[in-house]
Amino acid sequence: MTGHTENKVVIDAPMDLVWDVTNDIENWPSLFSEYASVEILEREDDRTLFRLTMHPDENGTIWSWVSERVADRTARTVRARRVETGPFQHMTIHWEYAETPQGTLMHWTQDFAMKPDAPVDDAWMTDNINRNSRIQLDLIRDKIEERARTGGSAPVRP
Repeated sequence: MTGHTENKVVIDAPMDLVWDVTNDIENWPSLFSEYASVEILEREDDRTLFRLTMHPDENGTIWSWVSERVADRTARTVRARRVETGPFQHMTIHWEYAETPQGTLMHWTQDFAMKPDAPVDDAWMTDNINRNSRIQLDLIRDKIEERARTGGSAPVRP
């Protein structure tokens, strides 16, 4: 079995603002509630290699991993994969952006498989990712819409 999730949100803001804010990796700790820090390890053209570190979980464990992200602004897509996979055999994330009459649609697709010795299985992780993606997408939407209302001058706040 493998895990697959798809989550999306429409953000009442222009495509360029949504793209710029969500692809400003250094600002992710202010955009996402789950990330404590981001360290850029390498950047070349539209490819970024970076370390994400989460806030401690309910057991006090701090999760951290390295990901690679390739953004294609013309195609309005981003492909990402975990380089340090941790409990995953593999993890890829595809971001798609589309303009709609209501704003910008942002669609996340994640495909993964847990390692046999991982503390959770694919079904558990699928539920967890779906639950957390909804929280994160709503936060992102609210922060970007606030910024759009203020003319893009308001910083994205934690």
